Amino acid sequence: MSPKNRKRYTAHFKFQVVMEAIKGEKSVGQLARSYNVHPISILRWKKEFMERGPEIFSQKTTIHDYERRIRELERLIGHKEVEIALPKRSSVGKKSSL
Repeated sequence: MSPKNRKRYTAHFKFQVVMEAIKGEKSVGQLARSYNVHPISILRWKKEFMERGPEIFSQKTTIHDYERRIRELERLIGHKEVEIALPKRSSVGKKSSL
């Protein structure tokens, strides 16, 4: 199946299916039939959930890291704006004295 024809599932849908898979009340095959999803997809979603689960609880740290990076980039932009403006000002002053 080409990527254009591939089904897209929402994060909420994947989470619901994975939670049922983790509960173990139904087999992966049963879940696949009831949700009309390939069993390999369910196994892949479950694996991803299990590997990335700790990230959910470290979300505050991640947001803090992004905010810090944004502040750093804003500061660098400010420095670059000053560097760009200084030569323009000095060249304007030289032209007016001629």
